[in-house]
Amino acid sequence: MKTTTFAAAMVAAGVLLAGCAGADNGSTTPPPTTPTSAAADHNAADIAFAQGMIPHHEQAVEMAALVEGRTTTPEVLSLAERVEQAQAPEIRTMTQWLAAWGAPTAAGGHEGHGPGMMSAEDMTRLEDAKNADFDRRWLEMMIEHHEGAVEMARTELAEGGNAEAKALAQQIIDAQQAEITEMHALLDS
Repeated sequence: MKTTTFAAAMVAAGVLLAGCAGADNGSTTPPPTTPTSAAADHNAADIAFAQGMIPHHEQAVEMAALVEGRTTTPEVLSLAERVEQAQAPEIRTMTQWLAAWGAPTAAGGHEGHGPGMMSAEDMTRLEDAKNADFDRRWLEMMIEHHEGAVEMARTELAEGGNAEAKALAQQIIDAQQAEITEMHALLDS
């Protein structure tokens, strides 16, 4: 009887060990039940970062779209194109994170959503401007807008828990600080 119990225990242990070994077999594909790294290890600061940065980026993309037809300054046109190319994919990424985290995306509308956001009146004045007046207004507003994004990204670095969100925050700081420097130089020229 003891031999039968011992043998059964060894078989059960073997099955258990085989299952454990299969869970970590060196495969780079995670098991279907394993959450992605974006879904894992996030906190309220990560959610707030994504929810706040989405409308912030949406307004920057909207401001970038206003450049066409309002200025012929090559540097402003180039900068607007780069803003749009960088921030539109970041919006998609943050929207995907929020879905993975089971959190709602940011509410519609731009006013009052974080530092550096332009009011509806600011946007109307920008839409009505042309040429050198447009360039000056657009650069000043985009500097303020970028400074707000940098502030939000620094908060994410300090308080966030998700590695991917923090990496995006650092990327935002690096890119937008460089663009702020570029915009100040354009204003000074």
